[in-house]
Amino acid sequence: MATHKKTGRRKTAQTKRTGISAPATAELLFEIGIEELPYEFVKPALDSLREAAGLHLFSAYSDTLSHGSENAYGTPRRLVLVVEDLATHEKPFKREVQGPSKKVAFDQSGQPTKAAMGFATGQGVAVESLEIRETPRGEYVFAVKEDKGRPTNTILCEVLPQILTEVSFQKSMKWNESGVYFARPIRWIVALFAGKVVPVQVAGIKAGNRTYGHRVMGGGKPITVKDFKTYNLGLERQGVIVDPESRRVAIQKQLDQLCVKTGVGLNADDALLDEAVYTTEWPRAVLGDFKPEYLAVPPEVLITSMKEHQGFFSVRDKKSGKLAPHFIAVSNNEPKDMSLICEGNERVLAARLADAKFFFDEDRKITLEERAKKLTGVMFHQKIGTMDRKQERISELIRAIAEQLGLESESQSATLAAARLCKADLLSGIVGEFPELQGVMGGYYAQHDGMSQNVCKAIRDQYIPRGMDGALPETAEGRALGLADRIDTIVAFFQAGIIPKGSEDPFALRRHALSIVRILLEGQVKLDLGTAIDTAEKLVRQDVREASSSHHVGPLEFIKERFRYYMGVTETLRDDVIHAVTEYSSQECDLVDLAGRIRALQAMTAVPEFDPLMVGFNRAHNILKKEGVKKVEPVAVNSSLFEDDAERELHARVKVTKETYEHFLTKRQYNEALQCLVQLKQPIDRFFERVMVNAEDKTVRSNRLSLLKEVDELFMEFADFSQIVIQGR
Repeated sequence: MATHKKTGRRKTAQTKRTGISAPATAELLFEIGIEELPYEFVKPALDSLREAAGLHLFSAYSDTLSHGSENAYGTPRRLVLVVEDLATHEKPFKREVQGPSKKVAFDQSGQPTKAAMGFATGQGVAVESLEIRETPRGEYVFAVKEDKGRPTNTILCEVLPQILTEVSFQKSMKWNESGVYFARPIRWIVALFAGKVVPVQVAGIKAGNRTYGHRVMGGGKPITVKDFKTYNLGLERQGVIVDPESRRVAIQKQLDQLCVKTGVGLNADDALLDEAVYTTEWPRAVLGDFKPEYLAVPPEVLITSMKEHQGFFSVRDKKSGKLAPHFIAVSNNEPKDMSLICEGNERVLAARLADAKFFFDEDRKITLEERAKKLTGVMFHQKIGTMDRKQERISELIRAIAEQLGLESESQSATLAAARLCKADLLSGIVGEFPELQGVMGGYYAQHDGMSQNVCKAIRDQYIPRGMDGALPETAEGRALGLADRIDTIVAFFQAGIIPKGSEDPFALRRHALSIVRILLEGQVKLDLGTAIDTAEKLVRQDVREASSSHHVGPLEFIKERFRYYMGVTETLRDDVIHAVTEYSSQECDLVDLAGRIRALQAMTAVPEFDPLMVGFNRAHNILKKEGVKKVEPVAVNSSLFEDDAERELHARVKVTKETYEHFLTKRQYNEALQCLVQLKQPIDRFFERVMVNAEDKTVRSNRLSLLKEVDELFMEFADFSQIVIQGR
């Protein structure tokens, strides 16, 4: 097969730039007009549009077509690509086409064969101009031709349909006989280069120079455009701000102005702001009111109802910080009388809030204890069992965790009480309507039932944090409950053989593991995860049949993987340092302790003596590994067998260092402990300079290996130093 350099045109071609002046440039405007997209589709579609353009235009023709900045804009009704200063013609280039091998192309006397002449004729060159090149497969002939390139307009006729059809969506559809898939039906296409229409056709739609404005404000009349400037101005006159960032700035400004005018504070919500940006073409914010009597409902319910059902922003009283009886809606229209939109939004929201108040009032008629009894009918997972059994396992696991955390008896009682009721709110009306409020509503209902504040807070906080974001549980009881719930979930799914693979993680086990890591590290909670997981596994085995799995990672290692990820992204730490600490042989798995070791070891890597120390350690470690000494029972060092002072010195220094070193380890004074190891550099180096480990006398050799094993084991009490990468090597 011919060797080639990708040009996006012919697979057998190689291109070489020629030294000519830069070609003329022009602007490319490409718009896909569609039926309204769901707001969640718009931003990913713009990213996909950029990616497709990058692949089929910018990368494929990188050697022959220069271009300036490229930008993607969009609204629910249009996806737009604008490329500035795109060359109007390809640069001339040399095209090299590989032909037959030299042996086939020329005979023994060096004369061209029929194969060479046929190849030259086919390529349109003289046989005398064929060049012989060395390739990985031997010598081959090449035809070298000058290619003047093509007009960019011709290339765009090929590329633009490819770009359009490769824009990807979460869901796509066919809507006509063309068979083209897109998220919504395509209604028009604008394709202009240098002010002229690029004659492409996709999905039965011919490209033109006419676009359409706002569905209501634009009046349905087409706008004729010749470039992005006239396109932008024409759309603005017909109620479209095509740039999402401009819409974002406009919305935020309107929100701030309404809040200042009303004397309230905005409950900022980036996700809700994104929704407003990608739901509108001409955003206009309007402030509405609701009856103050609805403020008797928990604010989380009101805020969630406003956000999830209507996409409304909530506001708070600046003095008290409490929810205010107002909301801000972002409309995609600007009629002469905005009060009509306001009144309509108020009517719809009033109905939603009335439903929420009804659910809240009805829910409080039944206690959490009564609800908890009905959890026997709620399935957690078909392979794992009911929510009732999960709640019981959590209650049992809580005992072990609370004891490890050293919670006082009163706190343990509160934690256990919360565990016995933690899932009861899943059967409430509010949580049925808004699943994201599970836990939060349980806290309110526990408070209504007269539970202590600690019990209420623990139930409320059991689901936080949700991965890398959000606050931690406020109380020790909440932290214990959150840990027990997540550990049980991870262990149960692993027991059932439902383990995340690749990017698949339908039950968010990675997020649960990351939440465990955050609670432990950021809350400085000292918990032996190994012991907690062992307890959880014993409890889970009573309910979950073990599934056969080839996955070698267990629950503990799974959580440690998330710990390594967390340490890597939150602090400037070396990967080898993180792995050295997390992979060393220790019965305990206290993440707070591991984090302290990692930070101390990271600091020690900056000490000049550290890398030379690692050279000596690795030499000892590798000798033991090669001799298989690490796999057998240790043999005590016999000092009477020493033949050199270097052996005696190393043995003595190890013995003296060990006592001080282990004292520092016990006190968790890791910087000081590592300093002890650094002091062993000189005796280790001297040992290897003067002593031959593989002595002819087997007894002497065995004794020297036992001495090296003492050194190795001393280092391994802190971390697996064999994981450390010596810098510069």
